[in-house]
Amino acid sequence: MTEISLIVATKGRTAELGELFESLLAQGCAPGALEVIVVDQNGDERLAPIVAGHAARGLDVRRIASAVPNACHARNLGLAAAHGGIVGFPDDDCTVPPGVLARVGAAFAADAALAVLTGPAASPAGGLGSGRWRGDAGPITPANVWTSVIEFNLFLRRHVALQLGGFDDRLGPGTRWGSAEGNDLVMRAIAAGHDARYDPGLRIVHPDKRLTEVARARAALYGRGLGFVLRRHGVPVPVWLPYVIRPLGGMLLSALRGRLGDAGYYWGSLTGRLAGLLAPDTRTGLPLPPIAGAAPP
Repeated sequence: MTEISLIVATKGRTAELGELFESLLAQGCAPGALEVIVVDQNGDERLAPIVAGHAARGLDVRRIASAVPNACHARNLGLAAAHGGIVGFPDDDCTVPPGVLARVGAAFAADAALAVLTGPAASPAGGLGSGRWRGDAGPITPANVWTSVIEFNLFLRRHVALQLGGFDDRLGPGTRWGSAEGNDLVMRAIAAGHDARYDPGLRIVHPDKRLTEVARARAALYGRGLGFVLRRHGVPVPVWLPYVIRPLGGMLLSALRGRLGDAGYYWGSLTGRLAGLLAPDTRTGLPLPPIAGAAPP
């Protein structure tokens, strides 16, 4: 039986996907222990040679086409097709350092009650990447989930992910609520009584986009997603208030220093988060219906 299924939603990237595949080959997984499902939203055949080339080198990888430009929809398609007992969702521009999948497998094997395992982003330059990350290992709670979860370093038992309905495809890239879909999924898992744990040593490398032009362009979109999910799960004021105060402070300090681009990033984050926090009907459609998954091979 496949132990781990990695589901990669992708659009517009080629070389980066090859680098991810190389890092997965370097994990040294036993034959049959790892499968990779690429959910291809490109609408052409650009990925066919990359997938075929790595499959020929021993990576168990297959491609599913999707015409829907929505990351969570793509992840759920892959989840339904997966066979592994554990599922993960690396981005198409990630790399997985040696030993990461062995660490994931050992954690789940050691604790039958563990349903969700997460870790932080690592920067290609070393150290931690984008986001605020807690330093301590331990259970994930509604208070600390916001510094414990990033989608590309999120692993779940497959049956739990299926029961929860996977990711809410009204959130995340391709929607108006452009982030925090992983936080939402973990919060729903916790609410259902599942054990979730954060391991600060479990790191996956992702480009560090803090205060870049890409980050500035997405600031309001990502802010709306975070605000929406904070509102959806009814977190208390002491939890959500710092997510309003910090970008306000960052905006003012950046403006005083003459860093108008950075000030614009913080302004986008602030206005987006407020829009999400004020959104009506955030719990509409919950709970999500379970996903019918593939039977184990």
